Amino acid sequence: MPVKSIQLGQVWRNDANGKNYLVTKLYSELFTQFAMLREASSNAADAGTTRVKVQKQDDSATLPGYTYTQDATDF
Repeated sequence: MPVKSIQLGQVWRNDANGKNYLVTKLYSELFTQFAMLREASSNAADAGTTRVKVQKQDDSATLPGYTYTQDATDF
């Protein structure tokens, strides 16, 4: 699900494993933007991070393989 922009603190659900991930950092390399995600769970401090390339289209952005959860009612 695309959003207007990817922001820190957003929660995204991994489509493959169903786990929720928190956006902890955004950064750019040349013409590409990346989001760093950390699993949103009780052991998040020990969990590693995942780097995902942000896909932008017109006025929206999305993380491929992830679904934005904060618009869902089943959160």
